[in-house]
Amino acid sequence: MLIKSSDRKLLQFLQKELALSQADIAVATRHPEFNHGPLPMLLWQYGLVDLQQLDRIFDWLAEHPELR
Repeated sequence: MLIKSSDRKLLQFLQKELALSQADIAVATRHPEFNHGPLPMLLWQYGLVDLQQLDRIFDWLAEHPELR
């Protein structure tokens, strides 16, 4: 699993604000799709976040355009 440095702050947000565990995040990041799709969408597709949490993630990303 190769995590871009720009994703580290996102991972911190996911763990601190949404209480996702490292194991939850690993479910999405260990699959081949991780290299082709945005992490928030993969977390949602695997049922690790709901739509409200997905909205919070996208709002957070909008507040941090330097991470795109």
